[in-house]
Amino acid sequence: MVTPITFLKQTYDELQQVKWPTRNEIIRLTVMVIFISFALGLYIGGIDFILTKIMSALLLK
Repeated sequence: MVTPITFLKQTYDELQQVKWPTRNEIIRLTVMVIFISFALGLYIGGIDFILTKIMSALLLK
C-alpha cells in the first residue's frame, strides 16, 4: 500500500520529468485552437443555415 506522502513524492518526481511547453508554443497552439474552433463553427453554422432554408422551402411549398 502506498502512503499519501510516498504518492506525493512520486507525483512530484514524475512532474519533474515532464517537458513543459514554451510560452511561444502555448501561444501558437492557443491561436490554432481558436482559429479551428471559429472555422468549424462557421462551417456547422453554414450547413445549419442551408438545411434550414431547404426545409423551410420544402415545408412551406
